[in-house]
Amino acid sequence: MSALTIALLIIWFISGAGLVVLILMHSGKGTGVSDMIASSLYSSASGSSIMEKNLDKLTLAFAIVFVLCCLAAMIFYPLGEIIPRG
Repeated sequence: MSALTIALLIIWFISGAGLVVLILMHSGKGTGVSDMIASSLYSSASGSSIMEKNLDKLTLAFAIVFVLCCLAAMIFYPLGEIIPRG
């Protein structure tokens, strides 16, 4: 396995795991994991919108990295064989 393959897989895994965590932290209609974890941080009305916007930007960045890793894997490994045979 080449260094490029290992780097791609590591970035892909980190971006996927980070994307799951960030999506779970979004609040959906007032209830969400973010309200349970950081309820004290969301106490003020103005602060929650700023934190939500930052969380949206971070989630979008992780999603873009994840999609780019998917596209790179499709281009470099079109047959799905990351580990070469024989």
